[in-house]
Amino acid sequence: MLTKIGKINLYLSILSFWKIPLLFYCRPRIISITDTSIQVKIKLRRKVKNHLGSMYLGGLTIGADITAGYFAFHHLQKHKKKISLIFKDFHADFFKRATDDVVFTCTMGNEIKEMIIQAISMKERVNLPTKVIATVPSLSDEVVAK
Repeated sequence: MLTKIGKINLYLSILSFWKIPLLFYCRPRIISITDTSIQVKIKLRRKVKNHLGSMYLGGLTIGADITAGYFAFHHLQKHKKKISLIFKDFHADFFKRATDDVVFTCTMGNEIKEMIIQAISMKERVNLPTKVIATVPSLSDEVVAK
């Protein structure tokens, strides 16, 4: 029998296979999710490595995208409303090379939840800059990207 996280990851795999093939290619896995935070891991494999042996910029971008995006989707499921989620803008700071598995963390659960409530009540587009940090826990707790 699958655990809650197992079910979420199975759903994420099916969704990405049919709707977002590039996401499926990178195989992100949710390692923890609560109402206030989420952690997603992308393993450093040949598919996401660059020529220097660290995670390619695209892999880091996909990790940040799915971390904030799935978190919003998670809160949206509780309201059972049909709202399309799309990112309008993207800004990233890269501090170090990610030379092992990367964990992406977003702790903006309450803000994202409020944004969804606002979008449902206003019935128009709502923008919210979200912050996701990327770390390589096997090497150190230092942030490699934000």
